[in-house]
Amino acid sequence: MRRFVMIIVTLIAVSMIIFIMARITGDPRVLLLDENASREQWERMGVELGLDKPTYYQYGLFMKDVLRGDFGESIKLQEPVMTAIAGRIWPTVQLGGGAFLLALVVGIPLGVLSAVMRGTAVDQLGRVIAMVGQAAPSFWLGIMFMFFFAVKLGWVPPSGREGWNSIILPMVTLAWGGFLAGSLRLMRSAMLDVLDTEYIKLAKAKGVSTRSLIWKHAFRNALIPPLTLAGVSMPAILTGSITTELVFAWPGMGQLAIQALYTSDYPLLQGLTIVFTLGYVGVALAVDILYAYIDPRIRFA
Repeated sequence: MRRFVMIIVTLIAVSMIIFIMARITGDPRVLLLDENASREQWERMGVELGLDKPTYYQYGLFMKDVLRGDFGESIKLQEPVMTAIAGRIWPTVQLGGGAFLLALVVGIPLGVLSAVMRGTAVDQLGRVIAMVGQAAPSFWLGIMFMFFFAVKLGWVPPSGREGWNSIILPMVTLAWGGFLAGSLRLMRSAMLDVLDTEYIKLAKAKGVSTRSLIWKHAFRNALIPPLTLAGVSMPAILTGSITTELVFAWPGMGQLAIQALYTSDYPLLQGLTIVFTLGYVGVALAVDILYAYIDPRIRFA
């Protein structure tokens, strides 16, 4: 319940920041009307937008529209903001969700194997993957993948969203440069710490099989640090997909946000910011619930 209350407070704070920043940038009528507009048109639009009312009243109107899912009309696209966003949500969810699942499937098991097989070739491979993923810029990874696998080998399309295999390169790029490298490194470190604890040594002395020792006793207790990273990385993957979407011309919300920024489309930017914030706080709440499920001690903390 405390987390839920904090989500409400966070959303209110974000809405206030958006409202204030939109007003600081100047009168929105400058963007909505051309320079040949008459004084009557200027005043009429001010009444329609509520600009003739006090600031607190304007904020109340803004929040009323936000609660109804009405962010106004995009200046550039000439359509309702939610209509423009709705058409880009699914491509972004496809790309971000696929990258997150790929990072989980590859990063977590490889981190476990890297810890268990410490000092071996598998451990060295895991450390190299983590180092490259955290050090190399995502746009550079994307360009390299595009050059080798699309241009040189011709295995996949270089860009766009045509065909089932067009998502492979942007998904791998986003996963490797996002959650995969961090989860691998944290999982390896957490597993090494857990494997050195007394209860693991006791279980080993009692004759518990290696497989059960690793996956049943050590793995679950080592999941808290990667889970914390997952809570931060999942929203960051969705919002951080902007670079990847630009490199691969992927028609998602990230590319839409860049277009809105270049054209000073403030209604569209406001809508995108609220949607990204909702996704962020939603994932944070889910991670808090998973904490209590993985470690029962947290429920009573």
